[in-house]
Amino acid sequence: MFKLEKTSSSTKARTGTLTTDHGDIKTPIFMPVGTQASVKAVDQDDLANQVKAQIILGNTYHLYLRPGNDIMSDAGGLHSFMKWDRPILTDSGGYQIFSLSDNRELEEEGATFKSHLDGSKHLFTPENVVETQRVLGSDIMMILDECPPYPAERSYVQNSMELTHRWAKRGREAFLSSSPFYGHVQAQFGIVQGGTYDDLRKESSEYMASLDFEGLAIGGLSVGEPTDIMYEMTDLNTDYLPQDKPRYLMGVGTPANLLQCVARGIDMFDCVMPTRNARNGSIFTRHGRINLRNAKWKHHHKPLDTEFPSDLCSKYKMSYLHHLFKANEILGLELASKQNLTFYLWLMNEARQKIQEDTFEDWYGPMSETVDEKI
Repeated sequence: MFKLEKTSSSTKARTGTLTTDHGDIKTPIFMPVGTQASVKAVDQDDLANQVKAQIILGNTYHLYLRPGNDIMSDAGGLHSFMKWDRPILTDSGGYQIFSLSDNRELEEEGATFKSHLDGSKHLFTPENVVETQRVLGSDIMMILDECPPYPAERSYVQNSMELTHRWAKRGREAFLSSSPFYGHVQAQFGIVQGGTYDDLRKESSEYMASLDFEGLAIGGLSVGEPTDIMYEMTDLNTDYLPQDKPRYLMGVGTPANLLQCVARGIDMFDCVMPTRNARNGSIFTRHGRINLRNAKWKHHHKPLDTEFPSDLCSKYKMSYLHHLFKANEILGLELASKQNLTFYLWLMNEARQKIQEDTFEDWYGPMSETVDEKI
């Protein structure tokens, strides 16, 4: 399923190919987030042809509540439902245990959520999230886990990690004892936890590796901890994760975060930041971040960058983009979203090329600083 191709001679950065029945994924890769079977403000044709997304992410919790398993099953699964013929990864609902902590109850059996739609209660267990992801038909499904907040006492983090381990074993057994519904192979990824405690991170990495998942994710980061701690924990985790399995850092992050974590051995990323920031008029470029609402662009009658492969930067005047956001035109949201996603995918492709050429070490540091500057 995963073939490691090249490792940097001076960092932990690596390239590989993750093979699925819906296509190959060249790593390192960023996955646009399509929580509710839609990447906000970007249609599937543009995702494939302009953004050049190789894989997108959907959310089991949201899709279970709406449209629901019956409708998804009748539609033939998520690929058919949303007309996307490339790979899909689905989260398990584990992040909602963290983000919806006021509306859930946690116990050994699983997590009971109060729906944000109508207040109804639903129990998510390691077994039934596998069943729901069989209905969704995602190429990669995630286990149910608990993501502890930051900061948290060691005793809480350890108990949470051990619960995640027990859930992981149950989820793996449920996966191995069931079959796909739509004729294509599905994979399952485990999730490493352990908060910001080195020994717990090591223990969790080794335990998840022992369950022989098809890939492994690093969870519980990008939840409010300082960036340098996120980098430290990521670096530690990849020391203990198998070389021959893809590594997915969940919920990260800025362009600089991605480059720094590629250098620490991460293969896959997802984050809502590119599309969420775009809807607020903030775009990412290889020169830095731009606020399209800023008055400085009102009289800037030139494109930003004629060399960057994006319609937004090479085709449209900055004054026009500024106007779209000041006038609250929907086109502004669409163009900015495509710009940010295109940039993230471009950045990962550049990183891949630099790793293949073994010039990544000299490139990623200066690029990390440049992409975070404000223009």
